[in-house]
Amino acid sequence: MNHALRLFLALTLLSTCFSPGAEAPLKRYLYMTSPDGAQQQGRSGTGILIFDIDDGHKFVKRIEMPIFEETLRGFTGCTKTGKLYYSTHQGTLGCFDPETGKTVWESKFKMGCDRSCITPDGKRIYVPTGWWFQTEDSGFIVVDASNGEKIDHIKVGKQAHNSIASLDGRFVYLGTQTKLTQFRAEDGHPVQEISPVGESGVFPYCVDSKNHWAFVCLGKHVGVDVVDLKEGRVTSRLFATDPKTGRKIKHRTHGAGMTPDETELWISDQAGKKLFVFDITKRPPEAKGHVDLSMGGHGWITFSLDGRYAYSHTPDIFDVKTKKKVATLKTPDGKEFASSKFIEVQMRSGKVVRISNEFGLGRVGFGQ
Repeated sequence: MNHALRLFLALTLLSTCFSPGAEAPLKRYLYMTSPDGAQQQGRSGTGILIFDIDDGHKFVKRIEMPIFEETLRGFTGCTKTGKLYYSTHQGTLGCFDPETGKTVWESKFKMGCDRSCITPDGKRIYVPTGWWFQTEDSGFIVVDASNGEKIDHIKVGKQAHNSIASLDGRFVYLGTQTKLTQFRAEDGHPVQEISPVGESGVFPYCVDSKNHWAFVCLGKHVGVDVVDLKEGRVTSRLFATDPKTGRKIKHRTHGAGMTPDETELWISDQAGKKLFVFDITKRPPEAKGHVDLSMGGHGWITFSLDGRYAYSHTPDIFDVKTKKKVATLKTPDGKEFASSKFIEVQMRSGKVVRISNEFGLGRVGFGQ
């Protein structure tokens, strides 16, 4: 190749890389909060810690959030608004902008703020009053996502705890004691109540993309109730078993998530330091094994949007396909970091492109 041709090719390549029309690379980050209001393990100051998913989940930076001294109960986001929303144990609900790194608004609610959810259209935030709130007023505070102002109060049942907005924008779900309630997302009108579900208390759950199946954690064993949302009933109870004895494990489950492709269910045995995996393409679901965790804690499960990585309440990150541990979350000083409040934020040229959900939701048909 002569010199002139080499120069021409080099210039062509440079013009392609730096032309105004060239699309900037997509960056994927894991946003996590500290301190976690539900566990002591792995805490690191007060703020949002950001990790680079595409660079081995290495620490990127910390954003100090003094209000987080109230300890975090929930952390959710919305692609439509490009914002993240946090709730604290002392009743603060706030909106954070990942593009500017600043708080947009904050509101205070006396009844409390637990794991909130926001409708995909970015209009309404449904805020559970908290598992600690046990009066007849317990339920949802409905908030205008644009400014944090209260627009409704829906009484549902004692100990309103975890909430999910379906990806299709049709429904919102809420757990209260041993009841799962489905609401119409646009106005909060109740659609159905399913009770009893779970063994005791109010624990996490997940829902598939068609609003057909929900998996609700048990309170006295490691396992879940399998709920048919179309029929409005529990169809079966699924238990994990001790790998050594084959017996049911007699303590609560706190964490259930399905892979985005809806082929596997992962449930948390935080006391036993394990995540159990089930094949949910079969009825009843079949056990596939487990992975070991480096610490106990609150218990939680979700996945990266592409379904490659599994995240829990520990510093451990697992490859979903191989079930191998592939990374450990660490702060700049080398300390292992953990929280049960985390969410994926995808950005291009500093602008939000997509935000995941903190629950392990089925995403078939929604670009998993």
